[in-house]
Amino acid sequence: MNRRGRMIVALVAGLGAFACSSFRAAELYQGGSAALDAGEPERAIAQLRAAEALAPEASEIQNHLGLAYREAGQPLAARAAFERALELDCENRAARNNLRALDRLKESSRD
Repeated sequence: MNRRGRMIVALVAGLGAFACSSFRAAELYQGGSAALDAGEPERAIAQLRAAEALAPEASEIQNHLGLAYREAGQPLAARAAFERALELDCENRAARNNLRALDRLKESSRD
């Protein structure tokens, strides 16, 4: 199983208390992640926001939402999503790294 597959399994397992909505959230997360990979950030944002509505405590969704916002040229929304991901899971290394990368990008654009 690839990394994304393991993340989806973990997301569904973490949302188990929500039954059907957890599977829908995982489907939306997977679809949003695929849209992000395909270079379609607006579609990714729509799907990840729908996933977020069903699973507001899922750090992984917030991290990917941050990536989608960054790709859509919305750095403030990206920062908020990465920070929310870290609030939900302070050990989310991907979100921490993405937030640092966003900061570096901001710093380099000032030069």
